[in-house]
Amino acid sequence: MLAENGERAANVRFYCDYLFDEIPLRGKTMLDVGAGDGRYSFYAACLGAQRVIGLEPEVEGSRTGMHERFERARSLLGPQTVDLEPTRLQDYDPRGETFDVLLLHDSVNHLDEAACVRLRDDPTAREIYRVLFEKLARLSSPNGRLVVTDCSNENLFARLGVKNPVAPTIEWHKHQRPELWAEMLADVGFRGPRIRWTSFNRLRSLGQALLGNRLAAYCLTSHFCLTMRRSSELEARPG
Repeated sequence: MLAENGERAANVRFYCDYLFDEIPLRGKTMLDVGAGDGRYSFYAACLGAQRVIGLEPEVEGSRTGMHERFERARSLLGPQTVDLEPTRLQDYDPRGETFDVLLLHDSVNHLDEAACVRLRDDPTAREIYRVLFEKLARLSSPNGRLVVTDCSNENLFARLGVKNPVAPTIEWHKHQRPELWAEMLADVGFRGPRIRWTSFNRLRSLGQALLGNRLAAYCLTSHFCLTMRRSSELEARPG
């Protein structure tokens, strides 16, 4: 039911299990930033999450069928604990609610693409992301978990200046290294970064054992999964 367009359900399940490895979901609340059609929101609900909010600004007025896929999944899976809001993180009003799990699946660079491109060299761009990450910290429960996935801009094909045959549409300059994200998230109170490198889902455990490392990722899609935990006391911003 979570698989689309010929995907094998076992491959989707393998990836979801990988994504939330060591992340408890039963009885928890989750905010899915850039939720798309709600695939990972529904997975969390099926594993016992108490309440899931998905933020997806493209749902409103979208012609991609995203909202229809969300409603179809909800009708099939049944969990009424999942809601989809057509808004950006910047505009989201939690009305005092905090979340045990925050997920940004391939969306961290889309929070502000223009700023993301300039992040390493432009203090103004870093301040834009600091404000966004401070909001994430406020949305997190004490000791809440954060999961961030994206592609690193460190990639063999990007270095060579040619299209990646595995992922030819990736615009590498619009991405950043997981270490940079971890450093910036640490500045707002997230701790204990764990960086993993993603392999091909269809290869499952074998693929992860052989290709789930930095070197293989550098030669493939450079896709990573970063998990962190919010410190129990949110650190005050200096100055």
